[in-house]
Amino acid sequence: MNLRLFWALLTAALALQLASSSPADPLLTYSLRIKGHALRAEVANDEESRRTGLMYREHMGENSGMLFIYEAEGRHAMWMKNTLIPLSVAFIDRRGRIINIEDMEPQTEDAHGARSPAAYALEMNQGWFKKRGLKAGDKVEGLEKVPKGP
Repeated sequence: MNLRLFWALLTAALALQLASSSPADPLLTYSLRIKGHALRAEVANDEESRRTGLMYREHMGENSGMLFIYEAEGRHAMWMKNTLIPLSVAFIDRRGRIINIEDMEPQTEDAHGARSPAAYALEMNQGWFKKRGLKAGDKVEGLEKVPKGP
């Protein structure tokens, strides 16, 4: 193999690896509503997308968020390692009812957990739920249209 071809292949392989591993690439989004408030949520429905979440993002749209879909209901928890923007997370049961909402500070490893078994977690910009008067017991509409797995 000549040196020119070797460098071209190496450069292409590195570029492909960087492009495929970017944690800031947005996922598909789906429309959700809570008490008449519309939002668009990216879906994290596999282990890799749930693990990466919103890490390394520098901003997020006003009515944008990320919906984490768990394989099984449980007392799931979130943290903010490598997450640059302040977020609020709503833990949601399998019927779509908000269990509890927690505010989370950037780049911390504090655990913020569901108070009872949750099937979903919805992360939004910090204060999004409070600003709209949303609370535990409110129903998230549109979850039935969101893909449960990859």
